[in-house]
Amino acid sequence: MTNTTDGLQWRKAAASNGTGACVEFAAAPATGAILVRDSKDPHGAVLTFTRREIAAFLDGAKAGEFDDFGH
Repeated sequence: MTNTTDGLQWRKAAASNGTGACVEFAAAPATGAILVRDSKDPHGAVLTFTRREIAAFLDGAKAGEFDDFGH
């Protein structure tokens, strides 16, 4: 699902069940940063990460390093 706010293309997982319990990601073209926000509060705080930081997180998630948080 994509939401355009503030000129950015925000995305969340297709598996999002519509309850608002997810995060959204957007790429900031001017800086190359990746922005993350709470989908329940689209006008709230936005976290900023480098592409390298997001890649490290995704690699860890794919490897199961955070699976214990889901239980």
